[in-house]
Amino acid sequence: MQIAPVDWVEIPAGVLRRGTPADDIALVAERYAGTRVPEAWYRKEAPSAELRVPAFRIARTQVTAGQWALFAAATGRPAPRGPEDHPVIGVSWDEASAYCRWLGERTGDPGVRLPTEDEWERAARGDDGREFPWGDEYRTGLANLVDLGLGTTTPVGSFPEGASPFGVLDMAGNADEWTSTLYAPYPGAPADVPQVEDWAFDPHITRGGAFRHDVDLARCARRHGAYEKDLAAIGVGFRLAASARVAG
Repeated sequence: MQIAPVDWVEIPAGVLRRGTPADDIALVAERYAGTRVPEAWYRKEAPSAELRVPAFRIARTQVTAGQWALFAAATGRPAPRGPEDHPVIGVSWDEASAYCRWLGERTGDPGVRLPTEDEWERAARGDDGREFPWGDEYRTGLANLVDLGLGTTTPVGSFPEGASPFGVLDMAGNADEWTSTLYAPYPGAPADVPQVEDWAFDPHITRGGAFRHDVDLARCARRHGAYEKDLAAIGVGFRLAASARVAG
């Protein structure tokens, strides 16, 4: 069984301007009022903080249905739905983690895993605290979100002009992406931010939004989750991460 090598993007160590300042939350909610997202949902992004993130690797594109099919055949899981070059969706956090372990074993790279939430935001946002992976202004046509009107996934990497500063693709739209981070308020969060999202189907944070989501989920700072049981309907997929390569 031939497994294609992962197209890794090396993300250098650097400072992440994580989240959104608490004083800006009302302005953010007003800016995206057309999405009808309550201001309370944005409060999970506060406060903003500068964090040093060690170097790591992240896959340029999301795991595809074709890549998942190899894993499914090797482990006796059901075959994925959808074209081979589209992101696999409908994958639980446990299944995504199992894929990472399997791929690491098959490729001799045992550090393959899901990205942390901070790694994901660092890969999407770069050094300058931008609003979207491509810059500070939303532009239709740079990501597969609901405004595009497709209603389904597209081949991974279909929107190269929407790349992040490091060249990572589809960090907004197409498939919502699992991270390894369990939901919790940021340290110093507003008092009304819930300690637990007990209405979520899974406690792990997802990032980036899917084809069915509005533009607010394309924002690099936007924290989300799997709030419905049908993970295929809400477009939950994943991409790979790993620690930085050791020189030598």
